[in-house]
Amino acid sequence: MGVSYDVKDPGLAEAGGLRVEYAGQHMPVLRGLRERFAKEKPLTGVRLGACLHVTTETANLMQLLKAGGAEVALCASNPLSTQDDAAAWIASELGVPTFAVRGEDHDTYYQHMEAVIAAEPQITMDDGCDLVFTIHDKHRDMLPNMLGGLEETTTGVIRLRAMEKKGALSYPVIAVNDADTKHLFDNRYGTGQSTVDGIVRATNLLLAGCKFVVCGYGWCGRGVAMRARGMGAVVAVCEVDPVRALEAAMDGYLVMPLREAARWGKVFVTLTGDCSVLRREHFEVMTDGAILCNSGHFDVEIDIPALREMAESERRVRPVVGECMVPDGRRLYLLAEGRLVNLAAAEGHPASVMDMSFANQALCAAYLAKNGRSMQKQVYPVPREIDAEVARLKLAAMDIEIDTLTPEQRRYLADYQAGT
Repeated sequence: MGVSYDVKDPGLAEAGGLRVEYAGQHMPVLRGLRERFAKEKPLTGVRLGACLHVTTETANLMQLLKAGGAEVALCASNPLSTQDDAAAWIASELGVPTFAVRGEDHDTYYQHMEAVIAAEPQITMDDGCDLVFTIHDKHRDMLPNMLGGLEETTTGVIRLRAMEKKGALSYPVIAVNDADTKHLFDNRYGTGQSTVDGIVRATNLLLAGCKFVVCGYGWCGRGVAMRARGMGAVVAVCEVDPVRALEAAMDGYLVMPLREAARWGKVFVTLTGDCSVLRREHFEVMTDGAILCNSGHFDVEIDIPALREMAESERRVRPVVGECMVPDGRRLYLLAEGRLVNLAAAEGHPASVMDMSFANQALCAAYLAKNGRSMQKQVYPVPREIDAEVARLKLAAMDIEIDTLTPEQRRYLADYQAGT
């Protein structure tokens, strides 16, 4: 019996395979782990349901999980992030039940998620917490058999911590997003580069001299601000957290309230994990030609209903650029329908940074397979030894050596008596 799947065109698999292979050349940590997993089989007999961005990098993760013995089913975590050729290859060549079509509507998105849930996963691998939440909301009969879950995004971890706080979380979940080898690199360098890439591809805008507003100065916001400034933009940061605002100021950025930035800026990027960051009061004072985009996980950071309510007319002027004409003649441009601009307008993070993020996913999946039954129903950090192992593997792949402590140094650090 063949593999069940729903992809745009299985005939795209050959082209997808070439791109998967190319991405894999830039993922040496996953390659090394695949050899280890093929020998050790730490996921043998484990059913794993994944709701992730379906890309060439994800295809390499699927290879690793299968090599480790897992039975995997995959659906998209965003309607506009799927790479259809990668989805075709994962389904028809790798043999993973895959349910993902770029541009799928809301109903299809959840139908695809239900197809993954029908495989009765014991471990969930999420990018935004939709899979975890749907199982808790509609499939509570599955909860007693769950070993645990993994969460890839800041937004998803926020949702999970809210569930834990309210006593609603019914199985352990590891916050992969919070691993140092994830958020310090994937969120900062991956999101930074890919977001700016998406904006430039979508608009063909010259960033040199451009007034560029970053809403949120977490690790993703730091990365975008850094890359935009590197291309010559004049960058302003808007924050609600006084410590992050202070850090942005000392990093050399303009810091101002969003009500002021709305009048000043040309490009606006939201990366907060919250809703209605850019809203009517800001749209009303933006300059003609202002560009609005989002790199947070969900399409709620820009109040799109309010923008469309204001607009006298709408039209698409470039493939992922929507123009909203407001009554006074100003044109506001919304990129990628307010969804993740780095995936909807570009290709997402470079493979070399996803190498570390997905290594964390795979190693944490193996950890849950071994320890999940004894863990509490809460959000856990990535075990420190896993984080350190990923860093060591990445350094080795980059031909970088580091120092080790001498016996004397270890003794000194373990002692409390040495003083002035």
